[in-house]
Order: sequence, then structure tokens, then C-alpha cells
Amino acid sequence: MPTMTEQLNGIFPSVCSLDCPDQCGLLLHKQDGKIVKIEGDPSHPVTQGAICNKVRNMTARIYDPKRLQYPLKRIGRKGENKFERITWDEAIDTITSKWKKLIDEVGSESIMPYSFYGNMGRIGTEGMDRRFFNRMGASRLLYTICQSAGTEGYNYTMGGSYGIDPEDTIHSKLIIMWGINAVSTNMHQVVLAEKARKNGAQIIVIDVHKNQTGRWADWFIPILPGTDAALALGIMHILFAEKLVDENFLQQYTVGHEELRQHVRQYEPAVVAAITGVPVQDIYRLARMYGQTAPSFIRIGNGPQHHDNGGMCVRTIACLPALTGQWLHHGGGAIKGNSGYLEHNAAALQRPDLLTKKTRQINMNLLGNALLELDPPIRSLYIYNSNPAVVAPHANKVREGLLREDLFTVVHDLFLTETAMYADIVLPATSSFENTDFYKSYWHHYVQIQQPVIAPYEESKANVDVFRLLAKAMGYEEQALQETDEAMIRQALDNPKNPHLEGITYEGLLTTQFAKAKTKPLFPGRLKTPSGKVELYSAKMEKLGYPPLPTYTPLPEKGKLPFLFVPAPNHNFLNSTFSNNEKHARMEKMPKLHMNAADAARLGLVHGDTARVWNERGECELVVSAGEDVLPGVVVSQGLWADSPDSKALVNALTPDRVADMGGGATFFSGRVNVEKLIS
Repeated sequence: MPTMTEQLNGIFPSVCSLDCPDQCGLLLHKQDGKIVKIEGDPSHPVTQGAICNKVRNMTARIYDPKRLQYPLKRIGRKGENKFERITWDEAIDTITSKWKKLIDEVGSESIMPYSFYGNMGRIGTEGMDRRFFNRMGASRLLYTICQSAGTEGYNYTMGGSYGIDPEDTIHSKLIIMWGINAVSTNMHQVVLAEKARKNGAQIIVIDVHKNQTGRWADWFIPILPGTDAALALGIMHILFAEKLVDENFLQQYTVGHEELRQHVRQYEPAVVAAITGVPVQDIYRLARMYGQTAPSFIRIGNGPQHHDNGGMCVRTIACLPALTGQWLHHGGGAIKGNSGYLEHNAAALQRPDLLTKKTRQINMNLLGNALLELDPPIRSLYIYNSNPAVVAPHANKVREGLLREDLFTVVHDLFLTETAMYADIVLPATSSFENTDFYKSYWHHYVQIQQPVIAPYEESKANVDVFRLLAKAMGYEEQALQETDEAMIRQALDNPKNPHLEGITYEGLLTTQFAKAKTKPLFPGRLKTPSGKVELYSAKMEKLGYPPLPTYTPLPEKGKLPFLFVPAPNHNFLNSTFSNNEKHARMEKMPKLHMNAADAARLGLVHGDTARVWNERGECELVVSAGEDVLPGVVVSQGLWADSPDSKALVNALTPDRVADMGGGATFFSGRVNVEKLIS
């Protein structure tokens, strides 16, 4: 039987590769060997045929005339966009010859990979690549740019990335979307919430910006950035004071409830209102709704964790369902992430045993510092599945580092990205529809498989294939560096430590396309915390030097500028992905700065003006959207826009590269800026 790539016409199953919790099932329509239409797979139990515009229009990206077709080498200055075509043989030889020389002269730690989850396929993001760089003994990257702070904070409370099954949220009677623009970034949670709403559920959104999700809510609560922990503690104060807690649940399934009861007395509603910008009466109303409604569900988003106090913000919010015993109600509880249920055998996939010496670890949020200040220096970067010239914090520092003439940089991507402009060698990458891989959601409970539907575009190659070529050219003979895609998927799915994956096999996925983890409610049961219970008081945190009880810590105000700046995601891009595709940029229209009307008026700005937004790290120019969608003193942008000659919209030029309180996480949303009218 011909493979899917060999069949010129038909409809073929697929999965969305984007770094999005929904991880939709897809159907790809082929005609004359090309994908002509992408639609949702109605048989997928969670996504049920609904997909976002990003994916619906992905054919424009796959067949974009700007897509890379063959390897390139730089012939001009870095950043000048002067390249010439070379062969794959020349590219591999150039890269490995340079690396062999660096290893001989200054050591393997002079080489560093930089990647993330631009494609969520697991063997392409943490398979042959990790094996290769482990074998080399390269500097190791700490993958901290997205969820690390919140994940660590949630884990202190709940013992791992475990929440309720999102499919059960149709039974919720109160849904709180906290710090998540779900309409744009978790649309199927919105679909499920709509089903709950038809059964009488109320939907509350807590966020710094009244975005699409805020406008959809029954009640939108604007909050000052970085004050989420204070609001959660104020809710706890009222829950305890008005006896709205579930004492039986606290006694049976938590530790530290008496200490917490005393601790939150200091978070009186008037104090919390002054911190958060949420009126006292709204704090009471919110707390009483939460305390009197079951089942209640909190969807904890990425927003709160991208602050200096982000880990504690998430740790604190995660305590709320325990206070009212929501975990015992069908449709009650919380979701920060559910990746624990689908935890694959990372050691078998990544092969850390190939690393035979201790090597330095580098926080990806500190890339600029690493390139400019690290001693001994990084002498070569290999970048894939990421675009750090746009997505990394303190972007001007990152670009200054990328300009180093003594830095040998290789970029493997679908496009000549902003980062690729600084590369010495550029390699063309396949899209996910050209690869074999497996996918697992960090929100729903399904594992999915991707088989190639179309042949590789021109001379493009998959990550795994390139690393096999590099391994051979480096003279690495380990079997682990030669294994097939199928073998790696089998090894990853074979994880005896995770009973939830029992019965999910490579063969099964080939037959069914997706499979659900075996899960059950968290309670009654034992969590993976040290006590086996919800840890309202964490002795582990105390031992590590953190406050053992949920605590609010204000954001730093060093060199205080008048506005807190939040560069949030937009509707039609995913980080920098799609920003360079004309169709998606046209749908998003323009980079905007949302600000309070009173602030705009004070600065002589009106709706539609162009503003200069600046701080000590850099500046950008954004079109003002003035109104009541943010609180005074707050400005919000949306999206990571592609570089262009007539635009200065690099918002990460403004973001700090400090690390958060936990997990080495990013502090994108803790920056301060000044705003002024742009005088042309």
C-alpha cells in the first residue's frame, strides 16, 4: 500500500504541531501531491473538528515563496542578508569541521544548542538533538522561557503537572480564567466553557487586559500586573473569615491549613485592593462566588508566571481549590498543565547517559549575557525550533551577541528568520507535515502521532535527519545516534514509571491516530508532594529558602518608570511563528499599544497615534489603542512582529532578562517603560 506521501490525492489524518495546549486533530486535503486545505478532525474527542485561523491558513506558510529551499552560507556581514546557495555536503562539512577545531582548541562546552518548541513533535525537539549534544559534551541549555516558574510553583502545592480532565469542565458551575487569553491561546477550553455556560455556569476572567477572552466573560476583573498572589490571598482571607472553606477536605487532604488560616489574616480586602487595583467590593463578590459555588474550576494561564514573583503567584492560586474542596467535585479543581499524565520516558529519548562529563548549564533567558559575558565564551550556536532574535528577552543584547564575528552560528528553520540573518550557515527545515513524530498535549490527555503526508519541501530536512548526518560526520558511532524515528517513538512511549501511558503503543497510534491516557481523579488519592497531600505549607520550600506559605512579593521598582509593560500574545501569531507570513500579519493588522484613556490624554495621545515606547534596554513604536481595557499605569502590546524596514515593533527589546523567583523562569511581564507621542 502506498504511503501517505506517495498518494497524490485524498484526506489524511494529522496533528497540529504548534506550541499550544489544544493540540488539535487535523485532516489534510491533498490534491496533486500538495496540501490544499486544512480542517479539524471531527473524530478527535476534545478538539472535535474546530481549529483556529492560525492552522486553517497554514498552507500559506507551508507553500510561502519565502520558505527556504536549500542550504545557505553567509557571504556578507552578519545581519546584512547576503547568502549564497551551497550543498548539504558542504554545509555538514563546514559545520563539523568548525566544531572539531573548536573542540580540539577550546573544548566542547564552547558549543551550545539553542532551541525550544516551535514544533512540538517530541523526537524532533528532544530526541536525536539531545542525544547528539550529550555525546558531544556541549554546553546544556536550560529550557526556562515558557512555563518553568509556574510549573515549579504549582508542583510545590500539587506535586506535579496534574489537574482535572478538561473534558470534565463542561460540568463546572463557575469557571475562572486567570491570566490566560483562552480565546486566542486555548480555544477548546472556551468551547467547553460555553457548554458549561449553557448549563448555567458563570465565567470570570482575571487579567491585566480586557482582550478577546475578557470581552467574552460574564465578568471581567482587571488586575495590576504581578499582583495575582495578593488577590488569591485576599480571597483566602474571606473564605476563612466567612467559613466558606471545606474543613473536612482541609483535614484529610492538606497540610498547613491552620498555619495558612492565621497567615492570610494580614491580607485584608482593603489591603489587597490597594495592591491589585481590584475594588474591595469586587474582592468580596469574587471570594463569595468561589466559596459558594461548586463545582468551580480555575484555568491558570501563563500570564501570572512571567513575573519576578511568578512561581509564587501560581503556587498561591493553586491552593484555592483545596480550600473549598473543589477537587472532590466532578468539574471542580484547576488546570495549570496536565503534562504529568502523559510523561514519556525522557531518559530513553534524550539519552543523558551519553554525556560522560559534567558540563555547564545556561539559562535560555540569559542568552544575551551568555553571548557577551560568559567566560570561557560560547564560540558556536546551533539554533533550531526557535527564533531568539525576536523571542528572547532583552533582544538588543541578544542581537549584539549574535553579531560577534568570532561566533559561528548555524540556524535550521523553515524561513530566513531574524535570527538566521546572523547565521554563518542556514539549513532548510521540514514542516511537521513532512515528518514522523509523536505529540502529547500539556492540557488534554491524548497522545497523537504524525506520519508524513507530503514529501520534504525542496531540499529541506527534519531535525532528526540532520543530527544523524552531523553525528556521522563527527565520527560518532553510538547506536543511539543512528536509530530510526520509529525506534525513538517506541522508546519514549515505554515508560513503566508512568502507569497513565499503559497500553499506548506505536502500533496502536498508527491505527487510531490518538489515544487517551488512563487517568482517574486526584482525590481520593495520594499526590506526589512529600506529604502526599496538597501542601498549603511546604517544608520543602522552607528548606530551599522560600516562604513556606503562599506570600505576595511586590515587583522590583529599581529605576522606576511610569508604566508596567506586558507584551502579551496576539490572536493570529504564535510567538514569532506566522509573523512573517503575509496572510497572518494582514489578519492581525498592526502592532498596537493598549493603554488607559486617562493616561493617553495626560500624554496628549489619542486613539490611532503612534507612540514611542522606551526604557534603558531599547525602544519600539506602536499604534495607540486608548480606552478602558487596562488599568491606569499599565500598557499592553500583543504579538511578536517580524522585523521590517518600516516598523519598529521589537517588543522584546524592552523586556528584562532577570529570572523569576522559581525555575529560572522568564520575567517578560515585569518590565517598566515610558511612553511618549512620536514626533515625526
